[in-house]
Order: sequence, then C-alpha cells, then structure tokens
Amino acid sequence: MYQKDGQKYFIVDGHVHVWDARESNQKNVHGKQFIDCFYDYHKNLSPEEVVWDYDTYTYYGSERFERDIFVEGYVDHAIFQATLLSDFYHNGFGRTDEALALVAKHPGKLTYNHAYDPRHEEAGLEQLRRDADRMNLQGVKLYTAEWHGDSRGYKLDDPWSRRYLEECIELGIKNIHVHKGPTIRPLDRDAFDVSDVDKVATDYLDLRFVVEHVGLPRLEDFCWIATQESNVYGGLAVALPFIHTRPRYFAQIIGELLYWIGEDKILFGSDYALWTPKWLIEKFVDFQIPEDMQGEYAPITAPQKQKILGLNAAALYDIDVPADLRLAEPAGQEGVEVAAGAQETVSS
Repeated sequence: MYQKDGQKYFIVDGHVHVWDARESNQKNVHGKQFIDCFYDYHKNLSPEEVVWDYDTYTYYGSERFERDIFVEGYVDHAIFQATLLSDFYHNGFGRTDEALALVAKHPGKLTYNHAYDPRHEEAGLEQLRRDADRMNLQGVKLYTAEWHGDSRGYKLDDPWSRRYLEECIELGIKNIHVHKGPTIRPLDRDAFDVSDVDKVATDYLDLRFVVEHVGLPRLEDFCWIATQESNVYGGLAVALPFIHTRPRYFAQIIGELLYWIGEDKILFGSDYALWTPKWLIEKFVDFQIPEDMQGEYAPITAPQKQKILGLNAAALYDIDVPADLRLAEPAGQEGVEVAAGAQETVSS
C-alpha cells in the first residue's frame, strides 16, 4: 500500500507480465522487432534512473518481478495479462508456467489472465475450457493484431470471436481485456482499432470489456464508446508514462477520461516490465491538472486517485480491500455523473 499526505492508496496493478524475448526464444526477425519496440517505449518514456539495460529487459525473471512489484512497487495485488505471440516466439512471449508459479507462491496477491485466439476455432475453444479450469480464469487478455499464419489480425465481432465470448460467459470469465492502443512493430496499427468493442459491448452485457491503453491514439473514439457502453472500462497502461515525458498530454488524457467515462471506470496498470509501478504510482499521486488547463478539466481529487489506482479493479475482480478503503458501490454499476452530463450535452 502506498501512503502520502495522510492518504492511503490500495494498489492493484492491472497489467503485468513475465516475458521471455531472449534471442534463444525468438522464432524470426519479428520477435526481435517486437522486443526492440517494447524497449524503445521503455527507454523513451521512463525517467533515466529507472531505465534497464537491454539484456535484462529481454528476460528479468520471477525474483526481479517480485522485488519490483511487491517490495519496491507498493502493489497490493497484480493481474497478469498474457501475450502469446506464438508466430514470433518458440515458447510464446509470456511465460505462462512461470506466471502461474508466482500466483501459487503469492495467494491472494496475484491473478492470472490467459489469452486465446478465436482463429483456432473449435480446438481453441476446447483449450479455453481446459485453461479456465486449470488457471481459475476470471479474465482473458486479447491481442486482436496478433499474427496467425497468413492472418494479421481479427475483429472482436467476427463470428468465431463471438463464439469465444459466449463461451467466456458460460465459463464465468467476466473480464475481457483487449489491447486497443499504440501499435508495436511489426503488428498493424489498424488491427488495434477500437470500433469492434462498441459492437460486442452492446451485445454481451454479461461481460466487462477493459480497453487497455484507452485506445491510444484513438482516445476520442474510445471515450465516445465507453460513455455509451456501461460495461466498457479503460486501462491506463502506456498512457500513464506520459506523466513524465509529456505531462500536459497526460493531463489531457486523464482529463478527457474523467469527463467522459468518469472515475469509476479507469484502471491503473504499469504494463510491467515496460515500466515499473513505483515511479508511476508516485508521480500519479503527486499529479495535478495544470492550473491553466483547469478551466477545461477539473482538478483530480485523492478519492478519484484511490479508485483509479486500485479500488476499481478490486471491485471487478472481487479482491479483498481494507474496510476503511472499500467502495460504497461496485465500480461502474451506479453510473457516472460526469459521463451522464456529457451524454446530456451531446444529445441536447
């Protein structure tokens, strides 16, 4: 837990990884392109004193994970978001077995979300059923731009994708995290477009769609969708590091999110090890909308930051929170006054 100025912040890091992008695991040049792009994001958006060397970045392992997340990172609970990239890496990018071993080692402090690809059709459905049972899945992480043979992406509303979403409902998997943000070389930018979220969110109200990276660079599109769809949430991974390099840009991002979708539907995520949670949490707690922008965006309050940094994700995943910090209502269930006001403005 993080504490500052008399305020306590229960931290749920909703987006973490343990990956292996070492040369020995790279299946082709695309595996190197992918981790090189990741490293550029890390190097260019991080404070200089927390930049890792490249070799460590390709594989850092469980011990480093535990230190950066739990010992130094203030995190009370973290959620793994799997990324497979089987066409780029021999054993997959994310280290599934290592992540599951960490979950077993830290009961109550880690949740594992696995991935699926609907282009595997019926065989993939059978695998999803086995994974849901073995991994106790509450959520999944989807990568709509992932390559599969000759296919360079899919849409959430494709027929087979819909079949998988229906299976998630049957299996009790409620939280559907979807990468809808900046592209990563060599993946195609347009395969991360947010428009398909609108369709499936409307059709599958039993599911909650967490749009990771809040749709960047399509923030406006995301905000319009998430304002209309009560079951669409925004993950701050990738958006949050701009708090260091482009604080006014981050002020615009968080200001738009708070105006349109409200404080109850925004989730903190470090995207570890793209970035480490410690400095992100510290800077976010200290952050305030610049005075000359407060005519357009309201100042951010400590209770809003408490929700974003952990309480909202805790509500989605039924994570136990200290009694004095619990939300009065589940995140997103009672509507958002700011968003409702935005809708009235739009429709008038």
